[in-house]
Amino acid sequence: MALQNFSVSESVSNLWNKLDGWLDAIILKLPNMAVAIIVMVIFYFIAKGVKKFAHDVLFRKMSDESIKQVLSKSFYAAVLLIGFFIALSVLQLDKMLTSILAGAGVMGLAIGFALQGTLSNTVSGFMLSFQPKVRIGDFVETQDHSGFVEEIDLRNVTLRQTDNDYLIVPNKMFVENSFINHSWTKRTRITVECGVGYEEDLQKVEDLVIKIISANFEQNRNEEVEFFFNEFGDSSINFITRFWIDSQSPKPVLAAKHKAIKLIKKNFDEAGINIPFPIRTLDFGKNKLQMATNKEE
Repeated sequence: MALQNFSVSESVSNLWNKLDGWLDAIILKLPNMAVAIIVMVIFYFIAKGVKKFAHDVLFRKMSDESIKQVLSKSFYAAVLLIGFFIALSVLQLDKMLTSILAGAGVMGLAIGFALQGTLSNTVSGFMLSFQPKVRIGDFVETQDHSGFVEEIDLRNVTLRQTDNDYLIVPNKMFVENSFINHSWTKRTRITVECGVGYEEDLQKVEDLVIKIISANFEQNRNEEVEFFFNEFGDSSINFITRFWIDSQSPKPVLAAKHKAIKLIKKNFDEAGINIPFPIRTLDFGKNKLQMATNKEE
């Protein structure tokens, strides 16, 4: 097998010819490169303007600042990406542009399949941020859990529970399940249950309870203290009383029940009204208890 002789001068000549061709191509592309740079500069300033507009106008009603920042930056990146593609087109790099778009499509599809749960939580986070009925600081109850909304980010809702522990709820679960927002209204209705003896005057009991609750808990217009006997219990006739208070969290509810129970007990004692406790009566009737002894024969 014959070996080809290596020529340094020929290699240098070939390299120079290639560099010369590239230089000619660059010189020919200089106007396009200048236009492409101008396009990128213009789109840079457009992207900054769009980012500010999105943050201050489009997403002004969003409760969480971190999500506002992420969305605004997404708009910024999208505008820059458009400018980049236009600049490639100006440079007549259509083949490269096609390759980039194809690669981005395949990569996006793969990432989408791999991160289905994460993307679902992210979309749910956007929905929560646009939903005015969930705000930072609200006391909400969902899926047997409750707490104050501390943060809404792209993945989770952070709840601070009444015992000061933090509960992390994935956005998807929070959005797809029902929840109660106790902070959405300023007034809430309290229900207190009690019972009185069968021997008591029921009208007297009703009048007394309505009187003491009305005197200690202010009721607004179209609100009233309600009283209903609702059950013949084993040892008492049971009733409920309902009234309204200002509350947007659990503590005022507990405090109102605490106060109402003490008031009912105190006034019943003063009025001689009996609040019976469960009584069990053993009636042997005519049965006789006999004790037998064994006698040794």
